[in-house]
Amino acid sequence: MASAPNPARRILGIDPGRAKAGFAVIGGDGAVLAAGIVAVGELRGRLAGVLSEHPGVTALALGGGTNAAVLARGLAGLGPPVVLVDEFETTRRARELYFRDHPPRGWRRLVPLGLQVPPRPVDDYAAILIARRFLDRESGRDPQMVKPPSEEADR
Repeated sequence: MASAPNPARRILGIDPGRAKAGFAVIGGDGAVLAAGIVAVGELRGRLAGVLSEHPGVTALALGGGTNAAVLARGLAGLGPPVVLVDEFETTRRARELYFRDHPPRGWRRLVPLGLQVPPRPVDDYAAILIARRFLDRESGRDPQMVKPPSEEADR
């Protein structure tokens, strides 16, 4: 049975990459409290600051794609547990979410969204989706796989 969302709860979603990573703090109801994109080399320091600005984060939901195993080891000492989350189609869905927040204007609104590319990276939107997927899976609303980092690293 699915549990009711707890808006006071906070999750830090992370979309890992080789050069940059997106991050987003969301409440238990899925509302975005903070989001950004940072170079991978600066990620740990930036997330430490984000965690101090947003106390009460109970988990680091790390996308299980590119560079995830390396980042999971580097983020392990920040406090909240690191949990790998399936990233299936997060990039495509992040583009959709971006265009929902920033609808095309002028002649671009005539071009199908599937043919458009956002004018900036959407790693922060992917991190929002990863965090929401974690919450949905934890509450029983999403069948996507969520694994502890140790299981993912064994592959």
